Amino acid sequence: MKAVCWCGKDTVRVETVPEPRLLNPRDAIVRVTATTICGSDLHLYGGYVPGMQPGDIIGHEFMGEVVEVGPGVKNLRPGDRVVVPSVIACGACQYCRQELWSLCDNTNPSAAVLEGFYGYAMAGIFGYSHLFGGYAGSFAQYVRVPFADVGPLKVPDGLSDEQVLFLSDAFPTGFMGADLCDIRPGDIVAVWGCGAVGLFAQKSAYLLGAERVIAIDRFSERLRLAREVVGAETINYEEQSDVVEALKQLTGGRGPDACIDAVGMEADSPGPDDLFDRAQQALRIALDRPHVLREAIQACKKGGVVSVMGVYGGFLDKLPFGAAMNKGLTFRMGQMHAQRYMRRLLDYVERGEVDPSFVVTHRMTLDDAPQAFRMFKEKLDGCVRVVMRP
Repeated sequence: MKAVCWCGKDTVRVETVPEPRLLNPRDAIVRVTATTICGSDLHLYGGYVPGMQPGDIIGHEFMGEVVEVGPGVKNLRPGDRVVVPSVIACGACQYCRQELWSLCDNTNPSAAVLEGFYGYAMAGIFGYSHLFGGYAGSFAQYVRVPFADVGPLKVPDGLSDEQVLFLSDAFPTGFMGADLCDIRPGDIVAVWGCGAVGLFAQKSAYLLGAERVIAIDRFSERLRLAREVVGAETINYEEQSDVVEALKQLTGGRGPDACIDAVGMEADSPGPDDLFDRAQQALRIALDRPHVLREAIQACKKGGVVSVMGVYGGFLDKLPFGAAMNKGLTFRMGQMHAQRYMRRLLDYVERGEVDPSFVVTHRMTLDDAPQAFRMFKEKLDGCVRVVMRP
């Protein structure tokens, strides 16, 4: 079959690889009908995530048709149309029972390695390095889905692939970012980033009762989506000398009730800290450029919530933690718990309250993957999300 393989920093290739097969009674084989490049994939593409090996099949956000199931999978059968969560969970450990699915104890065969980085291991993730299990990813014609009796969600034929594809990762990630804010009526929520996750976080904040949402980015086409589709107020940080001051002015001097970082480890900024962060990252002294997190800490109101859904990988430098402590901020964060949210989000889509396909700007095939990665990374041609069909 065809698959997109990571071959080194900023290099992916379409190669012919063996088709997956059932390895466990709880496995399923899914024929991929739609998959998409996520911002997290760019961290792999740029070489910022340890544990990648040349030839690894990447990709973690996908849906498709079940073609084979193991004897332990009773809830699916060949022909079912499913969307698959990017995080792999067993359904039985203490974390899964608490719906903390991305913290599953039993799905990461590289647990010992990840413990060396983070103290404890998290769940396995499709196509996201050998730190997270070394599972083959979704940029392929077929994918083996472990614990298929727990993860995949059957979807109705009346909805298009593009309407349900983002239930795999981006929509629940954005929704969780807003959910962690404990939004109350009248709240003002600021969201850094107008990529798919940021846009979904903005939409979700409104769904959960926010009165106002303020979106921060620098790309005009993304800011336009935030205004025209989501209904957010917007700040172009390249046109503002001080985003924190701009947010104070927009909130009567108080600051947002909650701040969501939907950017993560490759944040961009026009300030001097950007040069310092980029130099450290280029030399691999640090993995992350945490400008957005610094800004969110400074901007958030006293007693507010900072929700972090952008991916970070290592140790962060020069965080204003004194501001966080003295302002009494609450930090909430994590890899998203897709299985907790997918059914609820599908209901929003079925009722017509949200059409997640608004983030799709480009449609390509797997053969176009190298071009798609360049376009997505460099934000060419107004690219927000590329959907690839094998």
